[in-house]
Amino acid sequence: MGFLPQVEWVLRHIQVDHQTMLFSATLDGAVDTVVKRHLNDPVFHEVAEPEVTVSEMGHIFMSVHKMNRVQVAARIIHQGTKTMLFTRTKRGADQLERELRAEGVKAAAIHGDLRQSQREKALKDFSGGGLKALVATDVAARGIHVDDVEAVIHYDPASDAKTYLHRSGRTARAGGSGVVVSLICWNEELEIRKLMRRLGLKQPIVEMFSNDERLKNLISWNPDLEAN
Repeated sequence: MGFLPQVEWVLRHIQVDHQTMLFSATLDGAVDTVVKRHLNDPVFHEVAEPEVTVSEMGHIFMSVHKMNRVQVAARIIHQGTKTMLFTRTKRGADQLERELRAEGVKAAAIHGDLRQSQREKALKDFSGGGLKALVATDVAARGIHVDDVEAVIHYDPASDAKTYLHRSGRTARAGGSGVVVSLICWNEELEIRKLMRRLGLKQPIVEMFSNDERLKNLISWNPDLEAN
């Protein structure tokens, strides 16, 4: 989250013999660099969770116009009870919250710039049904469990396959059903096709506008049938 230089500064300036205990939601990427650089003969203790797979939920990839994207998202949200949407940035999450509210959607954003009390209230309101939509950055893709999330919308494309799976895993939990929707602008299609290959997904990318009748019931809609 941008604090790696400060963490390494602290570790470099510890002069006495000591034991270092590192707690992290992930042990790859930059965190793995800290482990290799600063820990001597570390012992790992891991709390494993069931790995999310693409087969546990339905996947729909929609090609949308940038000026119509929020209306498509709002239409999906209105058809269900609980929807989580993911953006790449905190500013994007705040902006999407405002745009969804302008479309009549009860929504809240959750990200690292908000006070803990604000994040807890947003999560409580969403879990309890007071909000139909929760807009989150990727920080919220891990560690959040809300029952009966019907849909996850990748409003901004996931940066990699692992992020896609963690975001998507907010739905279809504990044996439930759910749908994962990616909203793709024209300049993002190449990136999405690469992501689909990494995930082993072969779904078509379907052009979609907010007045499309297929948005009424995404759970039962199968884009593969139209492609064939």
